[in-house]
Amino acid sequence: MKHLLASMTLLAATGAIAQTPPAPPPPPARGPALDLALEAARTAVDNCSTRQQKVSVSVVDSAGVLKALLASDGAHARGVASSTNKAQTALAFNSATGALGEKAKTDPELAAKIAANPNFNARGGGVVLTEKGGAVIGAIGVGGARGSDIDEACALASIAQVQSRLQ
Repeated sequence: MKHLLASMTLLAATGAIAQTPPAPPPPPARGPALDLALEAARTAVDNCSTRQQKVSVSVVDSAGVLKALLASDGAHARGVASSTNKAQTALAFNSATGALGEKAKTDPELAAKIAANPNFNARGGGVVLTEKGGAVIGAIGVGGARGSDIDEACALASIAQVQSRLQ
């Protein structure tokens, strides 16, 4: 057995054993460019700041990968989690989370899907990002304001700022 292992080691070292080439990495997910993700997040933080709200803002790409996360000075950890969960929820359901939460009140099947994942958050503040052609390329979530309607208003203000440049 020792001789077999030594022979295999020698063959591997000399390249005599064919090795499977590594799989190519998957193509990158579609999403807002980093500079636009940061601008959108900053715009939402600034917009909520003018309303005396300390919030967190998360921007994800179409695969749900976090591209940007900003928290205003004095924001709570709960707002960070909330903003990320709202962005993920908007992306998963291809819907603004405020509208999703309202629909879930009368749609038991939808309510069950939302309840099945403890990370989903169907309060206002999560909005999908779409490119010029209408394809979803990510989502933004705002959390931590005193009222999810304010979270959503700040998210919408940030989208208005960058929408024409999303590709």
